Amino acid sequence: MQDKHDHMKASAPVRLTALAAAALLAGGMLGGTAWAQKYPITTQQRATAQQVASRGVPLSELAPNAPDTYVVKRGDTLWAISGIYLKRPWRWPELWGMNLQSIANPHLIYPGQTLYLEKADGYARLTTGGPGETVRISPRTRQESLADAALPTLKPQLIEPFLVEPEVVDELTLERAPRIVATRGERSIVSNGDRAYVRGPEGRPLELTAETPRHWRVYRNSVPLKDPVNGEILGYEAQYVARADLVRGESTVQTPVDDGKKVEVDVVPATVDLSGAKEEVRPGDRLLPAAKRSFTNYVPRAPRTAVQARVVSLYGSTAVTYAGQNQVVSINRGADDGIEPGHVLTLLSSGQRLRDKTDAEKAMMRLPEEVNGTAMVFRTFRRVSYALILQAQDGVRVGDPLVNPE
Repeated sequence: MQDKHDHMKASAPVRLTALAAAALLAGGMLGGTAWAQKYPITTQQRATAQQVASRGVPLSELAPNAPDTYVVKRGDTLWAISGIYLKRPWRWPELWGMNLQSIANPHLIYPGQTLYLEKADGYARLTTGGPGETVRISPRTRQESLADAALPTLKPQLIEPFLVEPEVVDELTLERAPRIVATRGERSIVSNGDRAYVRGPEGRPLELTAETPRHWRVYRNSVPLKDPVNGEILGYEAQYVARADLVRGESTVQTPVDDGKKVEVDVVPATVDLSGAKEEVRPGDRLLPAAKRSFTNYVPRAPRTAVQARVVSLYGSTAVTYAGQNQVVSINRGADDGIEPGHVLTLLSSGQRLRDKTDAEKAMMRLPEEVNGTAMVFRTFRRVSYALILQAQDGVRVGDPLVNPE
C-alpha cells in the first residue's frame, strides 16, 4: 500500500500547466505520487526531463493512425499502447518525456486515464493533460494500492511464471543447497498439499531462526547454459519443480537403543509444505530461497549501449527446436553487460549455410542475417537474461543473434 499525502498550506488548489505536469512526471514521479519525498529529483534530472518532455519524438516516428486522444482500458499494456502511437514502440520514453536516468521509477498509467498527443514544431509528445488544460491538485490524504491498478508492461500471464521460476546458479549452488530426504508415508513422489522433509548441507542444518527464509522453491537437474559463440558455461539453469513453505526447522532427538542401554542422537529433518507443483517432487530435489518478485512496470526501451547477443536456450523443454511469439528464450548477455529489464532487442535469423546449386563446383555459401522479430528482456542474471519473444516471422533457434533495434 502507498500513502499519498498532498498536504499544502495554500487554501486554493495548486495549478499546474500540462507542460509542468508532464515535466514532473518525466522526472520519475508517478502520476498519483507527485509529492512523495522518497524519490527526490536532482536539478540535472529535472532539466533533462523538461527538455525531453518539451520536445518528444519526430512526427515521422508516429504510427500512421496514432490517435490524438486515447482512453486507457483495463487489459491494456504499456507495450500495446506504445504500438498504437509509435512505429518503433521502444521509443516510448522519448514520446512520454521520461528521464532515462530514472527509468527504474517509470510512469504508471492507469485505466480510465486519457492520453493526449500534442504536436508542435515537427515533434510529438504524450501527456495525461490536454492542450492548455489545468491540472488541479487539492489538499487531501488518501491511501490506495497503486501497483495493483497500474498498467503492466506486458500481459502478466505471459511472464509472471518466469519472474520467479527460472534460477541461474553457479555449479556448486544446488549441491550445497538443502535437499528433500523423505516424504510423509514414505512415498517416493509427492505433489501439491503434501508434506516433505528436508535436511540442510553438512554443518548447516536448516533451522527455523529469524534469518531463515520461510518461502523456498524446489529445483532439479541444473542444465548448463553454454554460450553458442564460444561454448563457455555462463551458468546453470535449475529446473523449477514446486514451491515449499518451511513449517518446522531441523533439530535432533535422543533415541534409546539396545534395550535402553545406549542413547543415540538422531537428526529430525525440517518440514516443508508443498504447493504450486509443476511436476512431482522427489527425494534428492534441492531447495533455494524464493526469489523476490520482479517489478513488472518497467518501460520498454532500446539499450543505450551496443548489444551483440545470441539465443542460448529455448525455455521449457530441451526437445523444442524452434520458439515463436510469446515464448521465452535465454540470451548470453546479462547485468554484467548492462542488460536491464525492459530492454527491447531485434531478433535476427541466422544466415543459413547451404550449397550453391547453380555453381558447377557446388560451393558452400551462407545467406545474410535477416530481421526476424522483436524480444523484450524481463529478467536478468549476471551473465544471462530471459526475454519474451514479442513477434517473430519465423521460428527462433539457439544461436540466433539479437541486436539493438534500429
